[in-house]
Amino acid sequence: MKTRRIRVQSSAGPYSVVAGAGAIGYAAREIAALGRFSSVHIVSSPKVWRAVGKDVQRGLRLSNRNAVHLFNDVESAKHLGSVEHIARSLCRAGADRKSLIIAVGGGVVGDVAGFVAASYLRGVALVHMPTTLVAQVDSSIGGKTGVNLPEGKNLVGAFYPPRLVIADPELLRTLPDREFRGGLAEVIKHAVIADASKFALLEKDMDKILLRDRDALRSLIPRNIQIKARVVSRDERESGLREILNFGHTFAHALESVTHYRRYQHGEAVAWGMMAAAFLGHELRLTPADDVSRIISLVHRLGPLPPWPNISNSALLNAMRSDKKSRSGILRFVLSPRIGHARTYDKVPVRAVERVLHFTPRLITAASDGHGKSQ
Repeated sequence: MKTRRIRVQSSAGPYSVVAGAGAIGYAAREIAALGRFSSVHIVSSPKVWRAVGKDVQRGLRLSNRNAVHLFNDVESAKHLGSVEHIARSLCRAGADRKSLIIAVGGGVVGDVAGFVAASYLRGVALVHMPTTLVAQVDSSIGGKTGVNLPEGKNLVGAFYPPRLVIADPELLRTLPDREFRGGLAEVIKHAVIADASKFALLEKDMDKILLRDRDALRSLIPRNIQIKARVVSRDERESGLREILNFGHTFAHALESVTHYRRYQHGEAVAWGMMAAAFLGHELRLTPADDVSRIISLVHRLGPLPPWPNISNSALLNAMRSDKKSRSGILRFVLSPRIGHARTYDKVPVRAVERVLHFTPRLITAASDGHGKSQ
């Protein structure tokens, strides 16, 4: 079993991401090194717990001082009601300030459990054990927690770094193909914003990655974690550099919001969002045509996407103005002047965005071809 330890800096102190096949076997030792806890509380979903619960319990070597708290982990359940449900369950189980919460699941579980950990008794210790690709390479790292409101995505939350992250690719073995491909959208995002050589490697190895080749995944996951760790260590609270991690997300969050978080998995919305952001960069004469073509081509290789919604451009624009990156309703976008680099652009002309919203679904029809066959 070969694992890698990647350090992440945070305002609460550094923490480790232990990544690699077999990492779950070190979970008990790693958690013991954090100190003594009065009780352990696992937050997961019924589906995830059925799939990996026995493996997690073996890895944690849990005593009877633990409880499992389950909730539905779909995006539409990422709301304050789920936070209350888990917090009250913790209260009934006797969780106190010396307790530990372990989030076992994907991004929704991590976001909700993280916000519960940040707010229950004004903060209890948190460990992430992500079971989806997007959570292993992205959402479990950096301390973002939160839930959605009807008005927009992630509008209530907190920055609350975990004490530890265990990222074991073996926990991905039961992940449905649709979720795995969605996670690869975030992998592509990291390459677009920060690693041109990795982007070229993805172009070369994507067929192997889609088949979940162990050798390909062995290097893929730690390298992505390193990119995310490097960015959030320098800018924990998204005051500058960290905003580049939102490449494609202004479009993505709008798509999720106007479809009430039911049409797209997050990675699928990000895939659409990255293609739209590439077009917007070209529209503003920032992104070279060749880079736009490469980004769209690589995203296409992930497979068919749910189609662009039959929603007015004005509805999408209104959703974008509610995005947390906007300032006084002024649209701001993360764009890539060339693959391997990205930055935030202020005061993007509305007309340019409208043109992109009009042409993106028409120019990328191949992205939605055959979606019904992929379900």
